[in-house]
Amino acid sequence: MNFPQIRSVQIEDYGRFYESPMTGHWYPSVTTVTGFAKKDFWTKWRSNPENRKTSDLAIARGNMMHELAEAYLKKEYEKIDRVPLSDKVLFVQLKKYLDRINSVYAQEIPMWSDTLRMAGRFDCIGEYDGKPSIIDFKSSKTEKKPEWILNYFQQATAYAHMWVERTGQKLPQIVILVSCDNGADQEFIRSPLDYRESLRDAIDNYWANNDFKELQERAKDAFAKTAVSVA
Repeated sequence: MNFPQIRSVQIEDYGRFYESPMTGHWYPSVTTVTGFAKKDFWTKWRSNPENRKTSDLAIARGNMMHELAEAYLKKEYEKIDRVPLSDKVLFVQLKKYLDRINSVYAQEIPMWSDTLRMAGRFDCIGEYDGKPSIIDFKSSKTEKKPEWILNYFQQATAYAHMWVERTGQKLPQIVILVSCDNGADQEFIRSPLDYRESLRDAIDNYWANNDFKELQERAKDAFAKTAVSVA
C-alpha cells in the first residue's frame, strides 16, 4: 500500500507534530497525547542526570530492537548479521513472536487522523496468527503489568482507527510485544474496542490543556526554522 509522506517537526517542551496532507493542520503525535498525563512526572525524572543517562541508553537499545525487527520482517537478514550479538539481545528475545506474523501490510509508515487530530508512526500492521492486527514492539527493563501500560493500548487503538480512516480495513486485534533487559519477554493481545473510551479521555485531557491554534503557530514556526537550518 502506498501512503503519502508527511512532514513532521519536534517542538521543544511540546513533543513531535505531523502535518496532515488533507487539512494542512499540525497534529501532536500519538505518544505525545497518550503520554501527556504523565508528562510532568517524566520531565522531572529526566532532569536528573543519572536518570537521563539511563533513559538515553534504554532508548538506544529500543531503537536497535525496532530496526532489527523491521529488517527481519523485510527478510533483510544481512543487516541483522552485521550487528554484534550483544546489541541484538532484545531482538533475539522478540524473534519467536515475529515468526507468528504471517503477513505484513505495512511497517514504520507515518499515519494521521483528521478526526482524532493525532498522527504518528506505527511499528507494524499485518496478520498475527492469521488475524489482522496492529503490532507494537516495546523494550523494557523488566516485565510490565497490563495496568501499567494503558498508554500502549491507547496508542495501538489510535493507529487501528487511523488505519480504518486511510484504508477502510478494520483491525480487530492489538498485539503488544515486550522484550526485557532481564531476559523476559511478554505478549499482550487485546481488542481496540476495549480502549476507545480511555483513548478519548486521553485526547480530551490533552486538548483541555493545550490550545489548537497556538500549537499550529508553534509547529509552523518550528518547521520553518528547521527548513532554514537544513537549507
